Amino acid sequence: MVFNFCAESGVLKLHPTGTHIAYLHTCHRKLWLFAHGIRMEHTSDIVAEGKLIGETSYSDRSKKYTELELEDIKIDFYDAKVIHEVKKTDKVERAHIAQVKYYLYMLSKNGIEGASALLEYPKMRQTQIVEWEEGDQSVVQGWVREVKDLISLEHCPPLEKKSICRSCSYFDFCYATESAGNELF
Repeated sequence: MVFNFCAESGVLKLHPTGTHIAYLHTCHRKLWLFAHGIRMEHTSDIVAEGKLIGETSYSDRSKKYTELELEDIKIDFYDAKVIHEVKKTDKVERAHIAQVKYYLYMLSKNGIEGASALLEYPKMRQTQIVEWEEGDQSVVQGWVREVKDLISLEHCPPLEKKSICRSCSYFDFCYATESAGNELF
């Protein structure tokens, strides 16, 4: 389940997903488009490569760890109070950290205290531990409000040209009307 958005009232009825939180920290336009059912991930070779890395880097993981669903989120690998999140690169590391902080918030909200997260970048041979810190609860609650506010906007946020745009699955959608002479960056 992605989320339950009522277009008439403009209200996000349930909790955002980890993807919503990550997109909040990546691109508000991408968040809005995704939340309104405009999905481009299936057209992206980069997204497909990332999924392949996630599925093949730790092939025995599904035998050792549990997939956990809480409310509207799905954590692929969870073991002994550790969330394992596999990513292709750390280009949007801030978004990855926000995503797992949101997962930690949801665990805590559901009575699972003391969990931590491990961001894994197998292609780069790097890992990063993410811990729940004092003050994180109010920060994450602010992100949830911001997601709800952004997706309840009547119109899509304007294009913001960023260095990550070229590798985004929404690139063709966002830049379809750009003229050939208009420099991207």
